[in-house]
Amino acid sequence: MIQRRVFVTGKVQGVGFRVTLLQEAQKYASVRGFVQNLKDGRVETVLAGLENEVLPLVAWCVHGPFQAHILEIEVKEESFDSSFENFLIL
Repeated sequence: MIQRRVFVTGKVQGVGFRVTLLQEAQKYASVRGFVQNLKDGRVETVLAGLENEVLPLVAWCVHGPFQAHILEIEVKEESFDSSFENFLIL
């Protein structure tokens, strides 16, 4: 099990990024965590689960939904947190 914290910069708020990421995450049985808008205009997500399910979601964040325009993505490796029960929009 792995965990990644991802910060996405660009036109990522008001374009369905969080809802679309939730839909993508629901395709993977092990994925837990959250996605939220930040006050500075970025989106933050924590993706925890099996490596072969988390990494495709991290890769998805590079382009996001079709309305988004991604300028930068920052990915941080974290210790797996087993307290996440599901994947949520905060």
